Amino acid sequence: MKKNRKQKKNNETLNLDALKAMRKGGREAQQELLGPGFHSFLHVHVSKKVYTRKEKHKGEY
Repeated sequence: MKKNRKQKKNNETLNLDALKAMRKGGREAQQELLGPGFHSFLHVHVSKKVYTRKEKHKGEY
């Protein structure tokens, strides 16, 4: 039983290493396409014409 547990840990670490490598490669590819910095893909860019009551969006009059 102990041998099976050790083998399972080795397989898990290999899978984690592969996932880390794939994520790193994905980030590098994204930076090549879009440039450095953070780029959000979850939120749509809101137009300046959209009305909002927040003080930070009201601007100076």
